[in-house]
Formats: sequence, structure tokens, C-alpha cells
Amino acid sequence: MQIVTMNWHHLFRKKPIDTILKEANQHPDLIESHGNAESLKRDLGVKDLTALGIAAVVGAGIFSTIGKACFDGGPAVSLLFVGIAIACGFSALCYAEFASRIPIAGSAYTYSYAVFGELIAWVIGWDLLLEYAIGNVTVAISWSGNFTNFLHGFGIELPRYLTTSFLEAKHNIPELWAAAPKLFGIPFIINIPAFVINIFITYLVYVGIKESKNFANGMVLFKVGVILVVIAIGIFYVVPGNWTPFAPNGVSGVLKGVSAVFFAYIGFDAISTTAEECKNPQRDLPRGMIYALLISTVLYIAVALVLTGMVHYTHLNTEAFLATAFKDIGLDWIGGLIAFSALIATASVMLVFQIGQPRIWMSMSRDGLLPEKFSTIHPKYKTPTFATIVTGLLVGIPSLFLDAALVTDMCSIGTLFAFILVCGGVIILQDKDKKQENNVLISSPKFKTPYINGQYILPILVAIGLILFFKYPDNVQSTFPFDKGYDEWKHQIPFWIFIIVAIVMSVQTFIHKWSIIPVLGFLSCSYLVSTLGVVNWMRFLVWMALGLLIYFIYGIRKSKLR
Repeated sequence: MQIVTMNWHHLFRKKPIDTILKEANQHPDLIESHGNAESLKRDLGVKDLTALGIAAVVGAGIFSTIGKACFDGGPAVSLLFVGIAIACGFSALCYAEFASRIPIAGSAYTYSYAVFGELIAWVIGWDLLLEYAIGNVTVAISWSGNFTNFLHGFGIELPRYLTTSFLEAKHNIPELWAAAPKLFGIPFIINIPAFVINIFITYLVYVGIKESKNFANGMVLFKVGVILVVIAIGIFYVVPGNWTPFAPNGVSGVLKGVSAVFFAYIGFDAISTTAEECKNPQRDLPRGMIYALLISTVLYIAVALVLTGMVHYTHLNTEAFLATAFKDIGLDWIGGLIAFSALIATASVMLVFQIGQPRIWMSMSRDGLLPEKFSTIHPKYKTPTFATIVTGLLVGIPSLFLDAALVTDMCSIGTLFAFILVCGGVIILQDKDKKQENNVLISSPKFKTPYINGQYILPILVAIGLILFFKYPDNVQSTFPFDKGYDEWKHQIPFWIFIIVAIVMSVQTFIHKWSIIPVLGFLSCSYLVSTLGVVNWMRFLVWMALGLLIYFIYGIRKSKLR
């Protein structure tokens, strides 16, 4: 019994913030390296971090997902961007506070280790694989599609069996599956452009943060310049009548775009993994994240309004909706520019995510949860070399074969889970701060999430939301479809859990006077997770179970906190 109790406590052993910062102060040029002879190179300022954030956020979304969202919701989708930006803003403020408190590479993994303990830290570290590495498989496949479309504009046609992923052809393109050359009786179908762009991005990340920074800055300047050109030219072709009706399909039509719009915001948190490469992480990381989110939101709203003003929203349900909008008004030449910009946009997203994943692994390795090889720093390039190579293989090989649709929702659920834990962590830290506010020996972080007492605000908001939602019989029927059998109502289970969580959080906020900002961040991300369906939740739980198996075989025995 004693052994079981000891092991149970081991699962939640924490690495206190004071210990993390003490190690950093003892080795200012060798942060938390546990004897590693090399450190990362500090070369990033607030402008670089903002550019990296914009590179991650303003990516494929603005060239691929806005059109479908506008088609479903009409011009009112511009308000959806505001709503999702506010939800992400709550999480960004929480990330910013953690980045200021714990300026160490590792992002949500390191933050969770300090607040929740080792098991949750491992879970979130494993979970972040879905956002960064697995998510980049989708981005690589998207880049390949943009590349073939770009070449098509010049009359260059690559063999389709060399530009399509194996499972995508098997599930969605039967004519290609039947016509492709056979190798040992199996259709030979691989996505070579996706693999090649991954090699190039991995090389950039390998040779140094300065090189990656310069390339990212260049890509951001170009794609933001193109977006501004699109807005500046498009605004002269706006027909106000196209904005009427503003929400043609009602609230439900606008909400259909939630997933697409959220995908467009994924990535701002990735810059927190570069903490050890920032010149002044406690000051610059919070600013970089918030500036990137604000700039990206303004660009998204402007593009959505200009697009729906130029052409009727019903014309935007196409893959190349931006180019189509300009062709409809006779400006064909912009189509080529937009196609090239899509290449730059998706490449910049890959770059930032490819920077993030190795640094997560590096932090986990330093803590003993992964082999030491993952924290090896190159003596010349000052980058985590082995972790970078493994990331390149983990993204490149699946991109040859996988269907992007299989991993897109997994990427989203992994990202939201990380956001939820970070917001929850700030709630806990603010509670501790209140208990220790008179202790002058404890220094306050340079950035703190503003405290707004949610004691009455949250319960009122939740009560109003539930009353307005269940006021309509259709919502009651769709939420509790018991008459349609298990196969139908099982898909509502995540939403039921969200309702319970919202009520519990309201009660706890009333009792403990929690700040409204991290609580709303927690609940907004919880709601978005609940919309992803029970099938994706089952896949996510299987993924988590695999991660826990690795932890109990290796991590728990090798942890440096033993």
C-alpha cells in the first residue's frame, strides 16, 4: 500500500517556479540545461516575436478557410472573427502571464509542470505533438495543393500520383487510385511536394533561429503586403448591397464557421516555445503574442468584409475564393499573386510550428521524461539538432501518405486542450498570489493577466446563456435527442459535459472570486472542444492512452524529480 501511495504522489510531483527560475539564475547562459555544454542563442526581439506570431496565425486560413465560412454565415462572419479573437485573446493573456513568470522553452508543457505536476505536464507535452508536428502534416499537404495550383497557372502539370497523399486518393479520388502505377500490386501514390517543403523548412530550423527569424520576417512582410494590396484594391469594388442580408443563414449559419475560423487562429501560442532565444522574454513574449493576435484579427476582419462586399457571399464556396472574387470583377492578374502568397503563407506556418516542436521535446528531455539525445544542442547552430531531425521525419513521412482530413480535427482538439490547461493554470496561480500577496520575498511577474472579479459576472452570463439557448424547442431537441437512439445522442455527450463544466465553474468562481478573464478563456475553449464531436474525442483519448503508456514505461522512471 505504501508503494502505491508513493507512486501516486510521484505522478503529481511539481517543478516549482522558484526552482525553474533558480536554475536559470545559476546558469544565465545555460538555462535549465542539466549539464548540456551548449545553450540556445538569444536573438529574438519583440518585432521578431510579433512576426513569428503573424507567420503562424495569418497562414493558410486567410487563403483557404475564410471563403467557406463567409459562404455559410455571410458578411456576419466578420463578427465571428471578433468573437473567436476574444476567446483566443483570453488564452493569449494567460500564455503571456506564464511566459513572463516562466521564461523557459517548453510552452504549456513547462507551465503545466509547475502548476499541475508531472503527469499532466507529460500529457500536455504529448498533446502538443498534435498541434505542432501532426498539425504540420496538414499544413504540408495544404502547401502541396497550393504549389500544384500555382504551377497549373503556368501550364505546368505534375503527375497527380506524385502530388497526392496515399490515403486521400484511396478515400476521395477513386479514379486516381485506379489509374496510378502499381508497385507490388499497390498503387504508387505519394505527396512529394509536401515532403520536399518539409525538408526545406526542417533545414532552416536546423541551421539556426537567426536564419529562421530572417526568413519568417521576409515571408510575413510579403504576405501581409499582399493582403493589404487585396484590401486596398478590393475596397474600391465593394457593393454595399452585398452586405444585405448581413446574416442570411442566421446565427446557426455563422456558427458553422467556428471550426474554420478557429483553425485560422491556431499558432500564436507557438512563439512561447522560443523563450530561451528571446533577448528579454519576460517583457517581449507577452507583447509579441498580443500584438500578433491584434494585427491578425484586424487583417481577418478587413478581408472578410471586403470579400463579402466585392462579391455575393454565395460565390465564395470555392477553393480559390480570393482569386475567384477578383476574377469576377475583371482583375485576373491578382489571382497569380494570391496563388504565390498562399505558398508563402503556408510555408511560414510550417516554419513556426517546426520551431516549436523540437523545443517542447528539448524541455521534456531536460526533465528526464525523454532521452537526453532530445536536448542535444548543436555547437555551431545553437539549435536542438536531434529533436529537429526527428520532428522533420515525423512530419515528412506521414505527409507522403496521410489524408489531411484525418489530422485536422486532432490538431484542433490538441490545441484547445493546451489552451484549457494554461487558462486553468493561471486561475490556480492567481489564487496562490492572493494568499501570498503580503509576502515581500515573492516577486511579481512583469506581466499579469488583469484581475476582474467574476464572482457575479460569470454566474449571470452562464445563466443568461443557458436560458436563451434552451428557450427554443429546437435547441432542446437537438441537445437531448434521446428518441433517436444512442447513435444520435452520443454526439451530444461533449456538449453535455461542457454544460456541467460551465455550471461548476460558475459556482467555483462565485465562491473563490476568480478573475473573469482566465475563466472565460477556460470556458470558451471548452465550448469549442465540445463542438468537435465524440468521434474526435475517442481518437484523442486513444492518442492520450498511447502517450501515457510511454510515460509509465520510460518517463516516470527517468524523471529528474525522482
